Formats: sequence, structure tokens, C-alpha cells
Amino acid sequence: MVAGRSFWILVWFGILALGLLGLWASVYWGRRTRWRNIDELLRALGTIQAALGMLLLLFGLAAWKGTSLLALSLATFVTAFLAGRELQDSGDAGAPAAVTAPTSESRPVEHSVIVRDSFV
Repeated sequence: MVAGRSFWILVWFGILALGLLGLWASVYWGRRTRWRNIDELLRALGTIQAALGMLLLLFGLAAWKGTSLLALSLATFVTAFLAGRELQDSGDAGAPAAVTAPTSESRPVEHSVIVRDSFV
């Protein structure tokens, strides 16, 4: 028996809802970026798997299925971590270009402020 079982059931249903929302957002964004966000998609799937596994354990329906889903979610999170690192290493992560501070030789913009001989 788990102390506060009904509370934990509500918490895991909330996490399941967040995972489904994350999955929807990942699919929506993935279609726009030609599926370069596979790590986000895997994180959403791992969240859903973990929530379903915990709910199965809390309801006492199928302990072996709940445990299997938790192990599968761990593998999914590790895969998402590795996929994210591969994207970051290859430069396909879609990160914005590095922003460089303007030099004193650059022309000021109307909303620029002079700070120590350079424009910001």
C-alpha cells in the first residue's frame, strides 16, 4: 500500500497529460523542422511511458507491465539524451548563431547606448 495513493494517482495523471501535450508539440514542431527534434519526441514518449507504468503500478493492475514500461521509459530517455548529443555535435540542433558584441567601429543604431567606448 502506498501512502497518499490517490494523491500520487492525480500527480501521475498530470504528468501523463504533460507528456501527451509534449508529444503533440513535438510532432507539430517536428513536421515543421523535418524531424530534427527527435530527442524532444523521445522525451515526450518516455514521459508517457513512465506515467503509464506508474499508474499501472499504483492501480495494481499489472505489476510486470508497469515495471516493463518503466524500464522502457528509462531506455527511451537515454536514447533521447544520446540523440540530442548527436544533433548538437553535428550542428543540426537549430541553435541560434553566436551573438557577438558590436565593436566601437560599428555604426550606432538609434536605440543604442554607449557603454565604455562601444555601442550596445
